Order: sequence, then structure tokens, then C-alpha cells
Amino acid sequence: MRFRLVTALAVAAALLATACGGDRSDAGNGGGRLSIATGNTTGVYYVLGGGLAELIDKHLPGHRATAEATGASVENIQRVVRGQSDIAFTLADTAADAVKGTGAFTAPQPIRALARLYDNYTHVIARADAGITSVAGLRGKRVSTGSPNSGTEVIALRLLAAAGLDPDKDVQRQALSLPETVQGLKDGTLDALVWSGGLPTSGITDLVTSMRDEVTFVPLRDVLPALRAAHGPVYAEGTIPNDAYGTPSDVPTIIVPNLLVVSSTMDAALAEGLTRLLFEHKADLEKVHAAAADITRADAPKTDPVPLHDGAGKFYG
Repeated sequence: MRFRLVTALAVAAALLATACGGDRSDAGNGGGRLSIATGNTTGVYYVLGGGLAELIDKHLPGHRATAEATGASVENIQRVVRGQSDIAFTLADTAADAVKGTGAFTAPQPIRALARLYDNYTHVIARADAGITSVAGLRGKRVSTGSPNSGTEVIALRLLAAAGLDPDKDVQRQALSLPETVQGLKDGTLDALVWSGGLPTSGITDLVTSMRDEVTFVPLRDVLPALRAAHGPVYAEGTIPNDAYGTPSDVPTIIVPNLLVVSSTMDAALAEGLTRLLFEHKADLEKVHAAAADITRADAPKTDPVPLHDGAGKFYG
């Protein structure tokens, strides 16, 4: 009786672990649970990750998926490499650091890309009463540079350096999630934020809708040359259109592509199937968030310097 009870408890524990996503050992071999590393809960990664999880559940036989809230890009790549997540959203600049073993990474990371997705738009937003009109004007101010180990943090620190500021000495830097950051601007404990995300980001919409003319977008065109000189052409000029958040005019900004990445060891058939989902059911993703409309078959394979996974390469032909 004791043996049977112990056995039954062990089986029950195993089933519970599987139900909670604890067993992903067969995820790359025809079935299993897939974990998708996304980002802050009010960001586009999280919304699209949930949409991708639904597509996997409905259209990838034998697989179930869960979108996990994370700190985003750097953490997401670390999770994939450690085997904690199977699929991850990341900014291309962070992914480039990962494959080169630079920046936040001490050695080249074994990741592969499934697709280039939409572009992220860099938002620098300040309280109007802080008198900030440029990145250089953040000197001495209380600034949220995004969640620790996020793509936002990477670009925030680089923006500050490009403007001639030392992130650790010249600003009062706080590493906060987007929900915490938005609340900080609302209650006056922060002067400004840096955020990298798709358009529109719901957390930013909340901030602008709530504070209206009490916040202002800071133009970034002047720091782009220094940013590109230091980090290459992954950074490009872009515009946040006025209809994204109801701003008085378009805002000059800096854009960075997003990638969907996996481990280099992912099964090729699974990688091909996941890539196919993005395009066969792209209309469903667009219903989840408008940023998915910018995912194109022509640009999706352009993931350099991150190599395409062989399975994704087979899909693109």
C-alpha cells in the first residue's frame, strides 16, 4: 500500500509539473510545452507573445505554449540559452551582442533567428515641468532606463553615452519595468523615461492619455550619428507618427528591428513549423496587435548578424 501511494503521488506530481509547463523535454521532438519569453505586461512583446501562443495551441499539433512575462531582450536570450524558454522576442542590437559575445554577454551565445519582425521605436518621454528638450537635458534628472536586462536598458544606456552623459554619474538612473515607470511619471518620482517598443505600446498610451500635455516626447535625431558610429547601422532614423499617441506632431526617433529567436539546438522541423505559423496566420496576429502588420516575408529572413535557424531557412527557401 505504501509503495502504491508513493507511486501515485509521484505520477500526480509529474502530471502537475507538465500541466504547469515544467516538462518541456520533448518540445523539439514532435510534441510538448513551449515557453515564449516576452517582456513587460504592458508592452507589445507580451501581447504578441500571447497571440503566438494561441496560434501554437491551435495550429501546431502536439504542442501547447505559454507566454511568459520577462524583463525582455537580454533576459530572454539568457532564458533560451539556459533552456528555460524555447522562443524569445529580442531587439536586434541585443541579439547582435549575443552572437558576438559583447555587451551584456561574455561569450557568443548559441541562438538562431526564426524571423525579423516589426521595428521598435525608441520613446524618450519627460514630464513637461522638468524642462527636458534633448537627451543631453537628462543630466541630473531622475530617469527610468527600463527593466534590468532588457533591450530598453541597452539602448537607454547607449543613448545617454551618445549624448555625452555617464549613465552612472550624470543621471539618477532607475531600472524599472514599464508599469512602474509610468506610475513614477504620474506621481512625480521620475522626470523622464526611456522605452523601446512597438507602436502603440499600451503602457505609453496610458501615460499620454492620463497626463496629456503634462508630458512631452523628446526628439532623438541629434544623437543618432554618435549611436551609429559606436554601434553600427542596426540603429536607424524613424518617426513616431502623431496618430500613434495623439501627439501635436510627429516625433523624430530611432528605430531598431525585433527578432524572434530560438536555441541553435531546436529541432529543424519545429523551427520550420513555427516560422510557417507566423505567415500562414499573420492576420490573426494583426488582430492581437497592429505591429504584426509590419512583419513581411521579404524582410523576415534579414536577421544578420544573427544566423537563421536551418528550419526557418528551409521555410524561406
